[in-house]
Amino acid sequence: MPLYYGYGYGFGYGFDPAYLALVLISLVLGMVTQGYINRTYNTWSKVRSGSGGTGADIARRMLDAEGCDGVGIRSCAGRLTDHYDPRDNNLYLSGDNLHGGSVASVAVACHEAGHAVQRERGYAFMKVRQALVPVVNFASQAWMLIFFIGLFTSLTQLYTVAIVLFAFSVLFQLVTLPVEFDASRRAVAYIERSGMSPTDVRGAKKVLTAAALTYVASALTSVLQLLYLLSRTRGNSGNEE
Repeated sequence: MPLYYGYGYGFGYGFDPAYLALVLISLVLGMVTQGYINRTYNTWSKVRSGSGGTGADIARRMLDAEGCDGVGIRSCAGRLTDHYDPRDNNLYLSGDNLHGGSVASVAVACHEAGHAVQRERGYAFMKVRQALVPVVNFASQAWMLIFFIGLFTSLTQLYTVAIVLFAFSVLFQLVTLPVEFDASRRAVAYIERSGMSPTDVRGAKKVLTAAALTYVASALTSVLQLLYLLSRTRGNSGNEE
């Protein structure tokens, strides 16, 4: 967690056990959730789906069934790097999920297709998330620079500006949660509706639940970081008075 190194020292608190606890919580949450998604995905990537197609095939069927025939499907490098890009209206699937026919491949591909369906249906949280993207892109680059300027100049007003900018990133992560949950809900609903086996449904739920936990852990860590910053800012203001 490279966000707040030295923050406690900048406010004159010396060694800060609260900061150390935050670092440890962040590391543990990250390792646990990442380990869980990897284990779950690996387990269900070894189980052949009864769908009779690859992840790309089933995603295509889902998109067409939902009236999203204009959405393209492309490959992307890496593992579990799958995503939907609303800018060019394409699904990007990693090799295993693009060409593989496992339960895990189908679940992930249908989840990404669920994002395309959200865009087609005008899903409110996706609209909010897209509206926040340019703000967050700026805030994520600017807040740390402003923070360190405040750190070295002891201008507490700059701390406040930095925290406000960081808060937009936290808001973005919180809005991302319902977007991800809804895409998974749409994926599972399609898998059930299309008549796939109970094994496919059960495996998809497990894979997508594990993936959702990574977003929950990330959002929780960011909220804790924001609360830490706010508490230090209030504490410093009290000391100045």
